[in-house]
Amino acid sequence: MEFSFPSYQLSPLYHYLLPSPALFSNQLLPENHVNWTQTPEAHVYSADLPGVRREEIKVEVEDSRYLIIRTEAIDDSTKPAMDFKRKFQLPGSIDIDGISAKYEDGVLTVTVPRTFRRGGFYIDPADVPDRVEVLARAA
Repeated sequence: MEFSFPSYQLSPLYHYLLPSPALFSNQLLPENHVNWTQTPEAHVYSADLPGVRREEIKVEVEDSRYLIIRTEAIDDSTKPAMDFKRKFQLPGSIDIDGISAKYEDGVLTVTVPRTFRRGGFYIDPADVPDRVEVLARAA
């Protein structure tokens, strides 16, 4: 699913009321926008990071609850092509060990696979004893 937003021109009155006309440019998405989509198998996060080298991108999971995507300088003498940091709260039913990321043509894609749990549990009939002894009666 992809969204297309029309661009709007502000009337001259707004330029007197706002501290800077750059606050309302024709670009509606911020520079650090991350697109999030869901599939039946995974949650997919994608971010445009043009000009950033693969070594400068850090994808981390914090406390098994948060996904952090950021850029970081390789050493103290260089600076990444763009400063970027986003933090997302992860849903509860995911596979932390299965998280993968790929960076291709300036787009970072992080895939967080879902785990499926059944609501009940299974009792193997072979584990049930032949004779069941009642220890306490229900009230």
